[in-house]
Amino acid sequence: MDLNLENKNVLITGSNRGTGNDIAKAFLEEGARVFVHSLSEGASESACEALANDLALPIWGDITTDVGANQVLAQYLAQDFPHGQQLDVLINNYGEARRGKWSTTSTEDWIKLYDINTLSIVRMVQLFLPHLPNNGRIINLGTIGSTRPNNIMPHYYAAKGALATLTVSLSKEVGPRGITVNLVSPGLIRTPEVESSYLERAKKEGWGDSFEEAEAKITENYFPNPLGRIATRREVSSVVLFLSSKLASFVNGQNIRVDGGAVDYV
Repeated sequence: MDLNLENKNVLITGSNRGTGNDIAKAFLEEGARVFVHSLSEGASESACEALANDLALPIWGDITTDVGANQVLAQYLAQDFPHGQQLDVLINNYGEARRGKWSTTSTEDWIKLYDINTLSIVRMVQLFLPHLPNNGRIINLGTIGSTRPNNIMPHYYAAKGALATLTVSLSKEVGPRGITVNLVSPGLIRTPEVESSYLERAKKEGWGDSFEEAEAKITENYFPNPLGRIATRREVSSVVLFLSSKLASFVNGQNIRVDGGAVDYV
């Protein structure tokens, strides 16, 4: 199956680590030219060195500020583009969850999470939209919490809920140009941080000494879903790749949940 991503220019925010980094690896395997982004100088360079691929290029800037977002655009446009300067795929992966309860989060906490999880995407879209071709792709990374929020971290879920509505609004704005905009909303993802945190709890409960041994009980107690396990990062990045490809040219304005069926309504 040809995804036709070879030689495409792809920018992935927050891709120096975590799920964003795995998305970058997946695009590189398809032959895409990937701009690996970090908020601070040096982090994206280190990530590109670890990727060990000439098609991985570092770019950085704090996109929670106008100055930082403009810095990212300036670095992008300063590149030597062998296949054209247009940005074919914009992946708004960067985001952050922070602990908090209704009784303890301040208005400043709410504003900060909105700036991180919503306005950073707005900045990137507004700056890079003029450089997307008429068959370009924009993919935002969200969470199933945008449709099934918990009582904890209300400021995080509210910001991600705004991202969901932003995605639909943007899809209607740019659809006439043939640009598609979609939201990928994972549930719990099996990252090293998640493995370490939940394995520590599992050991205390006597569920096992390895994540593989304890995964079924961890899933049952913390993220129940019909498949009885937790998503891998590659399972998330594969959905992102599909939505970025020509095969998904008529998928637009959708919230694609990668949660094993945890959210059981349509």
